[in-house]
Amino acid sequence: MKSNIVLWFFLSLLCLSVTVHAERPHFIIMLADDLGWGDVSYHDSVFNTPHIDSIAERGVQLDQFYVQPVCSPTRAAFMTGRYPMRYGMQCGVVRPWASHGLPLDEQTLAEGLRGAGYTTAVVGKWHLGHHDSAYFPTNRGFDQFYGHYNGAIDYFTHHRDGGHDWHSDDVPHYEEGYSTDLMGQKAARIIKNQNPYKPLFLYVSFNAVHSPFHYKEEDAERNSHIKNDRQRIFAAMISSMDDAVGQIIAAADKHLPKDNTMLMFFSDNGNLTVGSSGGLRGNKSTIYEGGIRSTAVIAWEGVLEADGMVKAPMHIVDLYPTFLGLAGAEVGQKKPLDGLDVWPTIAKGKDSPHDFILFNVTPFHGAIRAGNWKLVHNGAANANVTTSVGPETWELFDIGKDPNEQNNLKDQRPRIFRRLKSQLDRLEVEAVSPNIPPNSYPKDFKIPKIWGYADSE
Repeated sequence: MKSNIVLWFFLSLLCLSVTVHAERPHFIIMLADDLGWGDVSYHDSVFNTPHIDSIAERGVQLDQFYVQPVCSPTRAAFMTGRYPMRYGMQCGVVRPWASHGLPLDEQTLAEGLRGAGYTTAVVGKWHLGHHDSAYFPTNRGFDQFYGHYNGAIDYFTHHRDGGHDWHSDDVPHYEEGYSTDLMGQKAARIIKNQNPYKPLFLYVSFNAVHSPFHYKEEDAERNSHIKNDRQRIFAAMISSMDDAVGQIIAAADKHLPKDNTMLMFFSDNGNLTVGSSGGLRGNKSTIYEGGIRSTAVIAWEGVLEADGMVKAPMHIVDLYPTFLGLAGAEVGQKKPLDGLDVWPTIAKGKDSPHDFILFNVTPFHGAIRAGNWKLVHNGAANANVTTSVGPETWELFDIGKDPNEQNNLKDQRPRIFRRLKSQLDRLEVEAVSPNIPPNSYPKDFKIPKIWGYADSE
């Protein structure tokens, strides 16, 4: 009798642990760099992305998932749940010589999830500040970091402009290999070594397919059917990243419970000129759809139906409250969030919770969407501009009927134009002054031997 009671007790504890475990999903988030709307095969691309496509087949496509027009602002929005204009990161990226990063008083998603008992790890490109160690990933809520601080590193030497930029737990790290491959291998190891009963937040931030256009010959041979040299090289880089995605998915399927693991893949902004916007207007650095409408797919077996499609608009700031909500964590953000919980929209087909979505607002340009209406101010201005450009322009589009933004309805719909302009003007007043480093190296800047270690010249 006593042994039966003991057995019942331990079985009860096991059931309790499984219940707690099931309430806190593993998050495996994969972020591409500069992959356009038309650069994935599930959008009828010339490029082949079977492993990325498999996430769409297992889950749902987020058809109107918006990001920022360039790298650092998207990453900042993901980490904070707040629009970059709230903390001065609305203009351009964190340059290698910049003396700013994601402000230290901004609480990151990693901090929130770690506080809820998650193991937190980031693999790949950080791009949120490295001029001081306080900005390093392991000081921003991540237990582990493997990758590089800057954008545009050499895929083979892991250098940026001659300075070494490859790190493990924010300590300089040296190894041979193609960076995309190394990231996939490291992410797979982290998953393999993770206790499946302790929730994991793994953020894999590829530097692919950002320039420089470095590739492996065997990947170019796999894409020999593409005759254009630049496109074949680009296809090789995409193939390598897709292979890494496949390696990560395989590790998650083998070592983590499928019914308690979310897989998500998206891009940080639109395509480079060598890639494709899939017919959308604009590309990287613009606030037209081609610059900010991301290829995004999400899967969670038994929770999300396979081969689904979510048409409702949402923004990357929404991932912060959505993930914390799924984790059962308190948002605990010291500052007001712009993001909203979009899980009912993703999982149950509810309407978007947003009255409006801000795409960006700077002293030089801006864009906002309310319902199907999108207002664009100075759409020709590049996201990295530091001065006003050309004559002022305003455009109003009905994205529901005109997703390619061909018909400016500003004059035909003056009341809608005035309403959205008034909203954009109010948000511009709320914006803090942007940090805008020069777009080229200052004359007195010395490239360090190791990035992140200014005294290593």
